[in-house]
Amino acid sequence: MDDAMFGDLLASVRDMGRHMRGETVEGARELRIEAPDVRRLRELADVSQAEFARLIGVSRRTLENWEQHRTQPSGPARALLKIVATDPKASIAALHA
Repeated sequence: MDDAMFGDLLASVRDMGRHMRGETVEGARELRIEAPDVRRLRELADVSQAEFARLIGVSRRTLENWEQHRTQPSGPARALLKIVATDPKASIAALHA
């Protein structure tokens, strides 16, 4: 690695540090995706925690963590919850089938 590449790498690491501290970094972009309100979705679907967890394929403990904002759903779970959010009752009916 030559000096120019090392200098670029070092500048990037410093930019990352500023970004992580909440400082403005020119050219940095941040995409924030709102976490779904899992408890609200479950209540709109009118199902228990155990039933909702079973239907979406997660443990009841995972669902509790999502509802209490200790963790957030990601990947396929987030996509499934987005589908449930469009029409909770119909989504749950489809998952029951």
